[in-house]
Amino acid sequence: MKIDLSVLKTVEREREISSDDLIRIIEQAILQAHVRSGEKHDATAPQPRVEVDRKTGEVTLYEPELDEDGNRIGESIATTDDFSRIAATAAKQVIFQALRDKSDESVLGAYKDREGDIIAGVVQQGTNPRMVHVKLGDDMEALLPPEEQVPGAEYKHGQRLRVYITKVERGQRGPQVTVSRTHPSLVRRLFALEVPEIASGAVEIVAIAREAGHRSKIAVRATQPGINAKGACIGELGARVRAVQAELGDEKIDIVDFSEDLPAFVASALSPARVSDAFMLDEKTKAVRALVPDFQLSLAIGREGQNARLAAKLTGAKIDIQPDSVMED
Repeated sequence: MKIDLSVLKTVEREREISSDDLIRIIEQAILQAHVRSGEKHDATAPQPRVEVDRKTGEVTLYEPELDEDGNRIGESIATTDDFSRIAATAAKQVIFQALRDKSDESVLGAYKDREGDIIAGVVQQGTNPRMVHVKLGDDMEALLPPEEQVPGAEYKHGQRLRVYITKVERGQRGPQVTVSRTHPSLVRRLFALEVPEIASGAVEIVAIAREAGHRSKIAVRATQPGINAKGACIGELGARVRAVQAELGDEKIDIVDFSEDLPAFVASALSPARVSDAFMLDEKTKAVRALVPDFQLSLAIGREGQNARLAAKLTGAKIDIQPDSVMED
């Protein structure tokens, strides 16, 4: 049997795997396949060997010749139709696997570098209705698992959307990319696309609190003088923040000014409610009391406590919201 060396040269050129390495792998694979095909195999007995001629591609099986005591005294060439069939099958499998492994490495490398970044994709129909497939390119289909999907959102076949790459790993069927639509950093990356000041570092997103599909709060500050961080993120007539909201399915976004002074930060974080006053109750536990006009108490707390919950998450403070009238009492 002969192996077509031109095929190995093609693999070497296109996949950057040396033909010598491929031949060594093929020799080992053919030998293992031959040994497994035998009725009995004694691992302690002298073993045969397989050699592929580097010039002609001819595959030869050398069987050990033994004396009466079972010691190797030489070797002879064994050629059978059965061996040729085994050799051909093993060689094809090795070449196919080498091509697949190299392709997998290339894909893994391309997407591993993008872990923690966002990427555009197209929703595909999958066999599992709860698992959404997102086609990222010609060579990759990512998984959007149920826990990374926005509650209540629909993902229709052919829909274009941006996703956040959370994990890139080698799966049982090759490279596997897991993406998210709920990750807070999706909001961060979308603003970096829409706001040049964030991309350049002139404006920094200090903290994000998000309940995907409902509301996000982001705290921003300028790193350069003369820049209005909040205004840069909102954009002219709100164009920039609206673009991010549209990508997130019209999720509400509050942009607030970050402050090193925790009560001041809490006051900003409770937006859209207006805070009359905020002061520290306990520095150790970061407990802050925020006073709001009586008619804005429900707005400050939010529906089912969402606004207060997100403000606490954004600032890291324990927030006690009280109406102004409590001071009169």
